[in-house]
Amino acid sequence: MAERIRLGVNIDHVATIRNARGGAHPDPMRAALMATEAGADGITLHLREDRRHIRDGDLTEIRNATALPINMEMAATEEMLEIALKFKPETAMFVPEERAELTTEGGLDAARAHNHLAHFVRQLNKNGSRVSFFIEPDMVQLHAAHALGVQITEFHTGRYVELVQAGEAKLAELELDRIRNCAEEARRIGIEPQAGHGLTFDTVKPVAAIPQITELNIGHFLVGEAIFIGMPAAIGEMRRLMDEARA
Repeated sequence: MAERIRLGVNIDHVATIRNARGGAHPDPMRAALMATEAGADGITLHLREDRRHIRDGDLTEIRNATALPINMEMAATEEMLEIALKFKPETAMFVPEERAELTTEGGLDAARAHNHLAHFVRQLNKNGSRVSFFIEPDMVQLHAAHALGVQITEFHTGRYVELVQAGEAKLAELELDRIRNCAEEARRIGIEPQAGHGLTFDTVKPVAAIPQITELNIGHFLVGEAIFIGMPAAIGEMRRLMDEARA
């Protein structure tokens, strides 16, 4: 069997539901605990500028709820850097962030933002966090990330998923090739390749089958599916499909 691929569970949208009405329910801390018990390998959360889902107080509660490594998604701002330096997530992932977007719509432009990002990467590496960039499966962006000294790149799978769901099989295969080629190149230059965004039961296996990819981060679909079958069952099925793809 090929190397086991890890599953990081993003619990942001448990907090989104909580915040829609206010109050304390549903509790993202409980979601982190359930994900841990269901076999997740890590917890992902995104502390946005507008606090639309995860809030500052959730960080400590989630840390106390699980021993799993935490991947903190964040914008490259001084406010988020200060929080991350205090919180010390195992991984600090830089993502592009726009106030008007419903969700992250594409990868970080590491090539264009090199000078801006360098300061953040240095500070977090010095503080003990591994640094990741969420980027398109693009060689220019990958090598820009490498030049900045990040340890991880998470390749954006959103376009691949959209093409599959639109029935564009040939274009989807081309996008999958881009992800595959970038994952191979990342391993060659010493960066850990991960992937995520929009993955579902129907789309996860071809990505999970790429042997160089070490981890998939999946959130919105799992939280949505949990409404119907429960979080342990949703995570368990995703875990089964990923393992089957690697067998």
